[in-house]
Amino acid sequence: MIVIENYYFDTSMWLDIHEKRGYNGEVAKKLVEKIIRENKRIIYSDFIIKELKDIGYLDNEINKMLSIAKPNNLKIIHRTKKQISESVRIAKQRDVPLGDAIHAVLARDHEAQLVSRDPHFLKLMDITRLEPPENLL
Repeated sequence: MIVIENYYFDTSMWLDIHEKRGYNGEVAKKLVEKIIRENKRIIYSDFIIKELKDIGYLDNEINKMLSIAKPNNLKIIHRTKKQISESVRIAKQRDVPLGDAIHAVLARDHEAQLVSRDPHFLKLMDITRLEPPENLL
């Protein structure tokens, strides 16, 4: 059995929670609560911040979104040039959005469980572990 210490939520998971998107938002929020109870960590990236800003969220809204987790249970990571170039290659080869390839590479490189419902990640399962939030409760 693999012990998971770090979870990487893709951008849609943060939006599910923040925008209270019905069932998806409730399940994602329950997973955050479980991660905190178990003293594990949610990793988020500078790329998630970029995606949130690209759809119109302001810094204070993003900070509020991230504040659902306690500071000890939250860690920011940053993309490297090497990760970006690998992601560009993967996105082209597998016909997936560049952002999804970046999330998969970041989750892999930080030994984190990728949490998403996005079907594009099914093409990236050899790069990183993928689970929807309900499978992790």
